[in-house]
Formats: sequence, C-alpha cells, structure tokens
Amino acid sequence: MKKSNLALAATVSTLLAVGGALISTPAMAAGKEKCYGVAAAGQNDCATKTSSCAGTSKVDNQADAFLAVPKGLCEKLAGGSLMPKEK
Repeated sequence: MKKSNLALAATVSTLLAVGGALISTPAMAAGKEKCYGVAAAGQNDCATKTSSCAGTSKVDNQADAFLAVPKGLCEKLAGGSLMPKEK
C-alpha cells in the first residue's frame, strides 16, 4: 500500500472513531460541568430517569436533572451536586 493511501486510511479511521465517540456520549462544551439538583422544572439539559429529553423535568431541583454550568460554579450553588442525588 502506498504511503499516501495508508495515511488516508489512518485519517479516516481516526475520524470515524472520534465521530462515534461524540455520537455515543452527550456533548459537553469545554469548561462546563453537569450540575445536578439545580434545574427549574422544564429547564434541564438532558434526559433523566423520569423524563425522556431535555426540558422535561417535572419539578424544580429534580435530583437526577442537570444543567451544564461553568466549571467550579456547581458546588457554589445551593443544592448543587456534581453527581446525581439519591432519592
């Protein structure tokens, strides 16, 4: 195999691997973290155990609903947690 074909194959493989990883995990912007227990009803950023998608949490401060906030902010918020809260 020619070096140029080998390089192209390696590049395509890398792009497919990275693309697959991005698709399989929720996208989080750089400098953000998930903050659980602080979202107002209907303002969560992702699905929870009891709601099917973003914006569908049922109550304020739902334990398994999160908002993406700047890193370091979550622990300063009343009720904020970096891990989902147990009920």
